[in-house]
Amino acid sequence: MTMAGTPGRPDLLSLLATVGDPRARRGVRHPLPAILAVGLAAVLAGARSFVAIGEWVACQSTHTLTQLGVSGQGPDESTIRRTFSRLEADVLDRILGAHMWTKTRVVGGRRVIAIDGKTVRGARTKTTTAPHLVAAFDHHAGAVLGQVAIAAKSNEIPAVRDLLSLFDLRGVVITVDAMHTQSDTATAITTAGGDYVFTVKGNQPTLHTACKNLPWADVPAHRVTTTGHGRRVTRTIKVVTAPARWVGFADAVQIAQVRRTVTRAGKKTVEVVYLITSADHHAAPPATLAAWVQGHWGIENSLHWVRDVSFDEDRSQVRTGNAPHVMATMRNTAISLLRLSGWTNIAAGLRHHARDSAHPLNLLLTW
Repeated sequence: MTMAGTPGRPDLLSLLATVGDPRARRGVRHPLPAILAVGLAAVLAGARSFVAIGEWVACQSTHTLTQLGVSGQGPDESTIRRTFSRLEADVLDRILGAHMWTKTRVVGGRRVIAIDGKTVRGARTKTTTAPHLVAAFDHHAGAVLGQVAIAAKSNEIPAVRDLLSLFDLRGVVITVDAMHTQSDTATAITTAGGDYVFTVKGNQPTLHTACKNLPWADVPAHRVTTTGHGRRVTRTIKVVTAPARWVGFADAVQIAQVRRTVTRAGKKTVEVVYLITSADHHAAPPATLAAWVQGHWGIENSLHWVRDVSFDEDRSQVRTGNAPHVMATMRNTAISLLRLSGWTNIAAGLRHHARDSAHPLNLLLTW
């Protein structure tokens, strides 16, 4: 297999060889790294199903397949399906996430990571629940740095702490939604050397009331207005130092009130939320804190939405064993690679890579 990459640092295709093979040795025709490589290349070309992956493989030249580690005829749809269903998906997530960590960079002295979960709804059957996958998403790069699977959304809170334990959090800011505004999660982040930005809503009534009752009228505001798509959006943030005698929440340093006013066709809507963070005013002045908050929703708009729209994930018929999780990982990786290589429109990136088999091959060999 032709390899490219930074000297001393394995490239993506080399790392696939470190994933454990769940198959018995007898009768194995295609090495696991080759099956993973052709699967990922096909997903980069827009394949949404095992049938589509099998069709993509069948259309490739001997040269392309050889570059992906295949000797002879490529694996068919049933081989790929069986292999993916038995694969240790969590191991694959850790290996690919660690690789993406090395390909992203610190911006402004900080790495900012959003954590959020998504249910693969199409994988639900009459006898099994759909897997719920919690992902870590780099704000700046738009890449997935890790993912863990849980049986149900109700288990997402401890899963976040499991996911965070995979990372070196020194100098890292973690942003999460209101579900994860938990003191134990805050302690896990700050003990590991990171900072958190938590949203405070009604699920934490005492904390929410304490935030709401702060003297916001006396606090200066940082305001930004944007226009586009037929609407005018004004985002206002006010930030105060957490009072010395206040609600006991682990390592809270600043409290913020964020007001979002949207005017569309003369109709105005206003949303007010509160934030709590362990970052001080030097590390997180109002403009920086506002950027972190806005950037958090990138995991919804730039990852979950893309998986649903560009890959039609919620209607996927992949349901056997670990295959739904593995396919979600393949989609995460494809999205991450496209963003790292400069694509802002993932649908356009997929069409580009579908037009010529050299395109996904070059991307895999480069990153």
